[in-house]
Amino acid sequence: MSSEVENPTPERPGHTPELWQRPSVTEAAASLLRTVVIALFVLTFVLQPFLIPSESMERTLLVGDFLLGQAFKMMVEVGNLHALSILSSAAAVIAEGEVMQLGAAKDTATNEDEYMAVIRAKTAELFAAACEVGPALAAKDKAELAACRSFGLNLGIAFQLIDDALDYGGKSARLGKNVGDDFREGKITLPVVLSFRRGGERERAFWNRTLGKGDICDGDLDEAIALIGKHHAIEDTVGRARHYGAIATDALALVPPSAIKTALEEAVAFCIARAH
Repeated sequence: MSSEVENPTPERPGHTPELWQRPSVTEAAASLLRTVVIALFVLTFVLQPFLIPSESMERTLLVGDFLLGQAFKMMVEVGNLHALSILSSAAAVIAEGEVMQLGAAKDTATNEDEYMAVIRAKTAELFAAACEVGPALAAKDKAELAACRSFGLNLGIAFQLIDDALDYGGKSARLGKNVGDDFREGKITLPVVLSFRRGGERERAFWNRTLGKGDICDGDLDEAIALIGKHHAIEDTVGRARHYGAIATDALALVPPSAIKTALEEAVAFCIARAH
C-alpha cells in the first residue's frame, strides 16, 4: 500500500527513512515495549508489598521513577514520535487497566462489561501497541496501521479469555502456572462472572465467601470448577474468545498476502487452540 502517514520525525544524520524499515529497528521497538511492560509489572506486583511502611514508600517511588524514566529514555532514542506516542499511550492505558483490576479484585458484583473493560486496558492494549508500532516505524498507511492495531487488540482479548478459561479447565503444564491460581488470588474473571450471574443464592454465597472474603477451604476449588461447569461458563468464555479471534483475523483482510500475514493468522488459531 502507498504511504499516507508522514514520518513526524525530521531527518537527521544517521536517521534516514529507510532506517525504520530495517529489522533491527523493529527489534529495538519490541525491546522498548518489553521495557515498559517490565517496569509496569515491577511497579504493580514486585514493589506492591513494600507500599505499606512509609519508609518503604519513598524507596518504591524512587525505584518506580527510575524504571519509568529508563523506559521512556529508551523509547525516545528510537527517534520516531509516532512510535513514541503509541508506546507511551499503551503504557498509560496498561497502568490504568492494572488499577481497574485492583478495584475489581474480590468484587463479585463485577459484570461482564466491566470485566471486558479491564482486559481491554490491561492485556489487549499491550497486544495492540506491539502490533501497531512495527507498521508505524515502517511508515505504512493509515488503513494498515488500523488493521494491525485491530488485530492486536482483538487477539489480546481472545488470549486473555482463553487464559481465564484454562485457569479452571486446563492443565498446569500447559498453563505455565497452577490451575486455580486466579481463584486462590481472588481474581474475578469471566468464568466467575458468568457463574455468579447464573447461579442461585447458595452459589452466590459460595463465591462471596471464597473470592469476596478470601475464606477458602479445602475442596473449594473443586466446588468452584463444578459450578463453572454446571453453568457452561468455560464453553461460553471460549466461545467469546473465538468471536474476538475471528475479528482479529478479519482485521487482516486488507493486508496483502505474505508469510508474515499467514503467521499472524496462525497465531490466532494457536491462541484459540490452547483451550483444547
